[in-house]
Amino acid sequence: MGLNNFGEIATFIAAVNAGSFSVAAQQLGVTRSGVGKSIARLEERLNVRLINRTPRSLSLTDDGAAFFKRCVQLMDDLEEAELAMAERSGAPHGRLKLSLPLALGHAHVLPVIDGFLAQWPTLSVEVGFTDQCVDLIDEGVDVALRVGAQLQDSELIGRTVAQQRMVLCAAPAYLARQPAPAAIADLKQHQCLFYLSGGKPQPWVFYDDELEVEFSAASRLAMNSTEALRLSVLDGAGIGNLPSYLIEEDLRAGRLQALLPGHKRPRMPIRVLYPTRQHLSPKVRLFIDALIAA
Repeated sequence: MGLNNFGEIATFIAAVNAGSFSVAAQQLGVTRSGVGKSIARLEERLNVRLINRTPRSLSLTDDGAAFFKRCVQLMDDLEEAELAMAERSGAPHGRLKLSLPLALGHAHVLPVIDGFLAQWPTLSVEVGFTDQCVDLIDEGVDVALRVGAQLQDSELIGRTVAQQRMVLCAAPAYLARQPAPAAIADLKQHQCLFYLSGGKPQPWVFYDDELEVEFSAASRLAMNSTEALRLSVLDGAGIGNLPSYLIEEDLRAGRLQALLPGHKRPRMPIRVLYPTRQHLSPKVRLFIDALIAA
């Protein structure tokens, strides 16, 4: 493949990402017809149809989707090669794409990102907040941060950067109406607010005489947002099971009270995940270092 063909591949990627020839043309600084002709030449050379076109939208064919995935990987490899050279000067640049959990990302990673951008003005950062596990390869994610994630994908590397401790807690307003539980069994008499994952309330895990005990009960309120659960617990709606990193200030200020302190709770690893690379790009390596330092 000649070097001039990389321009057509870049145009193809831009059109797919933009979802429109017109938008891609504006981004690339060319005409809409120029984008169309470039992709037509690419299709003719490959002897396949890559994109289904309509007056208002475009979509990838099966061949186009497969080719797009390879092209994105190719461009990532080229960027990695460029960044490897930039590492020699100690000035990483380019775009860093992150996937972060909602509560942890908002509370603790955003300050790291702000400092990272201030330190490296030639970098840009794109962040997706979700508590769901995304496919880093398909989504083009450079670094993901996940709590308790088991590393099963052989194409990923995982590194534990911290530990999460869960704390059973309630607001003084709630405890004024109902005495604090003295044992796990007492929780059945309380309003317990559960976190939803995959549409199912997640049980609370304790250690009783070194044995693992799970507690679950019918709940009048369950949510798939840790931050929303925290607000409801602060409002006195019931007892919650929340990560220490999210409520440490509330506990210190007395807005929340820890319950059943005599029962040990499991710790969950907080892991950095990133795609396997022969050479770790400077932007990824430096950001992971920043997370560990924080």
